[in-house]
Amino acid sequence: MTTATTSPIVQIKALGFPWETIDPFLFCAYHDDAYPKANAQMGPDASLAGRELGQDFSRKDGWSMYHGHPVPGFPGHPHRGFETVTIVRKGLIDHSDSLGATARFGGGDVQWLTAGKGIVHSEMFPLLDAAASNPLELFQIWLNLPARNKMAEPHFTMFWAEDIPRFTATDADGRSTEVAVVAGRIGPVEGEPGAGGPLVPPPDSWAAQPDADVAIWTLRMQPHACWVLPAAAGEGTRRSLYFFKGDSVSVAGQKIAEHAAIELRADAKAELVNGDETSEFLVLQGRPIGEPVAQYGPFVMNTQGEIAQAMADYRRTQFGGWPWPDMAPVHGLSPARFARHPDGREEKPNEA
Repeated sequence: MTTATTSPIVQIKALGFPWETIDPFLFCAYHDDAYPKANAQMGPDASLAGRELGQDFSRKDGWSMYHGHPVPGFPGHPHRGFETVTIVRKGLIDHSDSLGATARFGGGDVQWLTAGKGIVHSEMFPLLDAAASNPLELFQIWLNLPARNKMAEPHFTMFWAEDIPRFTATDADGRSTEVAVVAGRIGPVEGEPGAGGPLVPPPDSWAAQPDADVAIWTLRMQPHACWVLPAAAGEGTRRSLYFFKGDSVSVAGQKIAEHAAIELRADAKAELVNGDETSEFLVLQGRPIGEPVAQYGPFVMNTQGEIAQAMADYRRTQFGGWPWPDMAPVHGLSPARFARHPDGREEKPNEA
């Protein structure tokens, strides 16, 4: 559906899986799994009958095993030519990669991984609570790299929940909109990236370019809250607003009663008026890279020849090899979050 040119709404589409995105983004996968209590192997304490193990996207009983067994998730797989930005809202991810890095993160943490010239990583979803359910909710966003950076060195970055800029805006009736800022500048989150300002994206990311205007925000609006999404600062920026929780929202005066991907004119502000339930949104915006995209599964390059080269390189080198004893490592029963970088440096969130 396309709206009148006077509206900031460009088009509205139903949400599928994965979510459609606009250059410089490649897609967004939203996982919302209602895992049951855990068994002794950190998998679901439930029958797996009727699931195609190794390829289970069934959402049977509200959850999937994906490529994992006995722990759900995604065992070791390669990437080249783009970045993954993984925002874990509930539950935990255990990460391991061919650089030798490992991490356990969740509860609002973000991992930003530049695949560059090639990396292999696993993303497993350990279930730790044997007495209650183990919900998992996350976004994984694929952000393209420009041709000049597609063969950059891989880069592993953790943004802990405690360090992600957030602010709350209150409307005239005292109803609030909470904004979490993974990338970009908005409201009080302005200035140069660094302490107190926006987060610092990896050095070869499109988001690190000063004129790329890349933003990744999540919004949570109280029932009937009103908030104005400001116009983007950059020229040529494109913006998508994903309405994924709640019963309805009015965007620039147009009521939307189903979950949807809403493309907005980035050069215009858009008033959001929430419906009767708490609603949640993801905003992705950026200036397009504007280069050809050739994709084959986990490889994203500019030409089919580069895709063929990526496949040949992976067959020959395994992108550095896999240093772990199995393809789906998990990091024990402790819920403590951590990251261990390729150089051996250990990092933990500041939970004080």
